[in-house]
Amino acid sequence: MSGKTINIIGGGLAGSEAAYQLAIRGFQVRLFEMRPTHSTPAHKTGGLAELVCSNTFKSLAAHSAHGIFKKELAQLGSLLMKIAPLAQVPAGEALAVDREVFSNEIERALLETGRVERCSALVENIDSLPLADRTIIATGPLTQGPMADYIRSLSNGHGLYFYDAIAPVIDATSIDTKIAFQASRYGKGTDDYWNCPMSREEYDRFYDALIASEKMAFHDFEAAQYFQGCQPIEAIAETGRDSLRFGPMKPVGLEDPRTQKRPHAVVQLRIDNLAKSAYNMVGFQTKMKYGEQIRVFRLIPGLENAEFLRLGSMHRNTYICTPELLKPDFSLNTHPNIHFAGQITGVEGYTESSAIGLLCALAIDCHRKEIPWTLPPKNTATGSLCRYLFESPAKDFQPVNVHFGLIDTSLFNMPGKKIGKNETRTMIGEQCLTNLANWKKSLPDPLNPV
Repeated sequence: MSGKTINIIGGGLAGSEAAYQLAIRGFQVRLFEMRPTHSTPAHKTGGLAELVCSNTFKSLAAHSAHGIFKKELAQLGSLLMKIAPLAQVPAGEALAVDREVFSNEIERALLETGRVERCSALVENIDSLPLADRTIIATGPLTQGPMADYIRSLSNGHGLYFYDAIAPVIDATSIDTKIAFQASRYGKGTDDYWNCPMSREEYDRFYDALIASEKMAFHDFEAAQYFQGCQPIEAIAETGRDSLRFGPMKPVGLEDPRTQKRPHAVVQLRIDNLAKSAYNMVGFQTKMKYGEQIRVFRLIPGLENAEFLRLGSMHRNTYICTPELLKPDFSLNTHPNIHFAGQITGVEGYTESSAIGLLCALAIDCHRKEIPWTLPPKNTATGSLCRYLFESPAKDFQPVNVHFGLIDTSLFNMPGKKIGKNETRTMIGEQCLTNLANWKKSLPDPLNPV
């Protein structure tokens, strides 16, 4: 049995995906899930792969980043993509499921492999588990208590975060460059920022809409304990009408080329990817509902037609600093037989979480069969997500979901003539699938078990 026994802690999407992928490749898997014996404020059932928030896996459209991503996962034999159609409910272009049916079908698929043992137990550290050759920690974004302390001890006390503050990301092509201007404050450095200037009237209109906007309520397990440097934009605004002008929207050191004067307020957009195709709204983490974010932020001059690649959020999250702590096989630098999978690695979203569980299992299978492991290529949606996880600066690392801002379009063959955005993205998606298929040839045959 040497090399064939795997312990997995956490029966969410990542843990279930990893368990399935390992089982069909001949591994014996113990899947530890504390529910239903112990629950969390977010969970309602004791089922595996319970969908806690939304019941949708986002878009299936061929020109969307998530549509491309899901096609790649299907190509890799993802359990999520096998089961979701069995539980699918109408949702337009989105892939949505009946939560209960989805969870039941996931558990059925795992047990039918004959190699997955479901263990109902609250695990506080790996030392308390039966011996195994490798362990995968897939305990999710609500990891806390003794397990959080144990993870911190494995990483020498570093890289464990408890609050997630995410600012919106905007497609560069949707910024109105007749209004927004490029500059850095006081002319320091190069003109790396797009700046959206506001007059007093424009600022007041924006401020009033922000204050009146509908916000997401914090869950009981998401106490509003903000760090000074990552307060939601509306929490700052509530301290006074001019608070934003002395905070994230301060106009000092900037001059609007149209007026040759300093604006009343400025929203700065910072480069978010190497291709400079996406820009981050500096200091604009928010608890506004998604629809409200689009409505309010489009009141900003220069962003009237902004396309949001990612909307802002703030919520309770536990994740490790992957670029600092993990190897490309998702194992700890200091403990090569301990792997991490799912949202705890710094990804956001159901499909992203499942994808990391899948990749972690593939890496373990490669190790067992003494085949070199490499991450998916960067010219795929899956590889772009991995590139973010492992190549981001550790000091700036924060959770991310799949969006087009992660994909470096310079890695793809584009036609000489100008074509529409959706057509361009569909073409990129087609190349992604070809590139992933070529990478897949380097993997062991799943029909040749360990």
